[in-house]
Amino acid sequence: MTDTAATDRPRIEPSTRVLLHDLGIRRDRDEWIVGRMATRTFVALPAAGARAVELLGRGLSVARTAELLREETGEELDITDFVRDLAALGFVARIGDCPVPDATPPRASLPWLRPRAVRFALHPAPAVLVGVLLAAAVAVLIHRPDLVPGYRDLLWSPHGSLVLLTGAAAGWALLFAHELAHLVTARAAGVPGRMRLGTRLQFLVMQTDISGIELAPRRHRLTAYLAGIALNLSVASALVLVLAVTDTGTTAHRVLAAGLLLALLPLPFQCMVFTRTDLYFVLQDVTGCRNLYGDGRAYVRYRFRRLLRAPRPAGAGDPSVRLPPHERRAVRLYSVVLVAGTVACLAFMAAVTLPADLTLLVRAVRGLGPDQSLARTADSAAVLVTLGGVNVLWLVTRWRNRRSRRSAGVT
Repeated sequence: MTDTAATDRPRIEPSTRVLLHDLGIRRDRDEWIVGRMATRTFVALPAAGARAVELLGRGLSVARTAELLREETGEELDITDFVRDLAALGFVARIGDCPVPDATPPRASLPWLRPRAVRFALHPAPAVLVGVLLAAAVAVLIHRPDLVPGYRDLLWSPHGSLVLLTGAAAGWALLFAHELAHLVTARAAGVPGRMRLGTRLQFLVMQTDISGIELAPRRHRLTAYLAGIALNLSVASALVLVLAVTDTGTTAHRVLAAGLLLALLPLPFQCMVFTRTDLYFVLQDVTGCRNLYGDGRAYVRYRFRRLLRAPRPAGAGDPSVRLPPHERRAVRLYSVVLVAGTVACLAFMAAVTLPADLTLLVRAVRGLGPDQSLARTADSAAVLVTLGGVNVLWLVTRWRNRRSRRSAGVT
């Protein structure tokens, strides 16, 4: 049987030269991050691999590249296979005289937002402003502890439907602003970025894919990761300052207090690094890990197979031993957090969240009967739309994202 794909591939001879797409490269510890921003594809290469990319990019032939690398490293490297790997990643535009088919680049959110227009986001001034606002808010709260928010502040109106609807509207607006902060700072660093809905365990989230930020300097990377948290802290700090000059007991004061709590509520979630939150990416960057979550999951599966004495495929040993020592330590520690956090979240959902949601939904359905008052019917309808809509959206989003991963061959 003839392998059609193999016959369609351009032949790579020792004299073959390749044309690479526009690639970015950055040194990271003992490796080099090489990637193509247009397709958001990135790979970590050893020094010899990065040097091979440089030589091929300069127009040197396969044979000449191998010869120079042999002189520099003392090793015989298979540049032919290396070129094929680069082509599979979408890094090669042409091999010899043959163009290499290119994938359609993923769409960016808000493509009209140009890096030059948002360059200010990477300036130190916004970070200083956030610090000043936060310090002022803390000083006010120390002087006025009565402004510290509590859960009762969310119940700013006696009408439950009004509380739910305004809370949902404000919550989604803050969530959009949070993700927009990530997008703006990434775009300022030249990264396209894309916002979309996603799921983290039982949580429905909005997430921003800023793949490509790996090529930026560390300060820019950390700024992009922490931009959303900074946005929430800035909004909360500003609300504290406004609350301090607003008469207590007024509707305006109650609404502002509810807004303050809504701005602060997402911050504890950011500490749940086992769900790949903003702080997870900070942790991954600081520890120098390539894929902390993926490697952590692989290590957990390995430990569970050993614990259950399940049969293992040939060669399926401890996946963490292949990692550099600093990554191995981080992955093994993270795996403990991953298991403990996931179990705690799912247990909380089973014991608290799910029963509470079901109770509210059952009450809402009963409140739609013909013998109910107009106010009770409206209140029940608002609960069904708000709570039921969020759960349906979670199911649709999870199904859609899983289907997309399967189509891309990602497990």
